Amino acid sequence: MERALSTPRPRTGLRDADGMAVAAFVLGLVGLLVMNILLGPIAIGLAVIALRRGTARRGRALLGLGLGIADLIVLATLVTLDGTVSWSFA
Repeated sequence: MERALSTPRPRTGLRDADGMAVAAFVLGLVGLLVMNILLGPIAIGLAVIALRRGTARRGRALLGLGLGIADLIVLATLVTLDGTVSWSFA
């Protein structure tokens, strides 16, 4: 019983915010290559939520936000050049 009382636990919300910051970064990075129409907005949303919750990984969240926005810019550029939402390297 003493151990449970004496061991400090990190706040769950802060851990969740840190996880969201990392997820935003990874999804934004992957979204540059595939499924940017889906992964870009998700990366933006996760980054904003992580920043609002006060994540300790602020830089990672800001990178996720920037990459999510870059995903949408890449998508808009490809749609403008190709005329379709789907694209390929061929």
